[in-house]
Amino acid sequence: MAKERTFAMLKPGAHQRRIIGEVLSRIEKKGFNIIAMKQLCITPELAEKHYGEHKGKDFYEPLITYMTSGPCIAFVLERENAITALRHICGATNPDNATPGTIRGDYAVITRRNIVHASDSAESAEREISLFFSDNEIFSFEDGNDRWY
Repeated sequence: MAKERTFAMLKPGAHQRRIIGEVLSRIEKKGFNIIAMKQLCITPELAEKHYGEHKGKDFYEPLITYMTSGPCIAFVLERENAITALRHICGATNPDNATPGTIRGDYAVITRRNIVHASDSAESAEREISLFFSDNEIFSFEDGNDRWY
């Protein structure tokens, strides 16, 4: 199976709760290569583009407010079956339904303020990656960069 790329983002709650390192460690331990990463404060315009498919839903405005309330960390991750694997380790969006041992099952408390976003399809991953990263900000391990150590 070929390597696949996906997009992930740690939301402001991960910063507020000081659990960024723990979440990153879980992702890396599951075999993901972090091939791009940046910390940023998301503008309302970027948040609206990112979550545009939810416009008009009752949770849309509170989500935009939350996502623009503090810094986030955006990632491009790579491994075989990346999209499905990441969604599995993130767990159900509703923390009450998330299995213990998943990121949301262990750390999230409120659905509308869960701490991680993960792309749900190849199309979403491609769109979300392009919103947050340019090609020159992504460093694939296939480029020979796995020999840094």
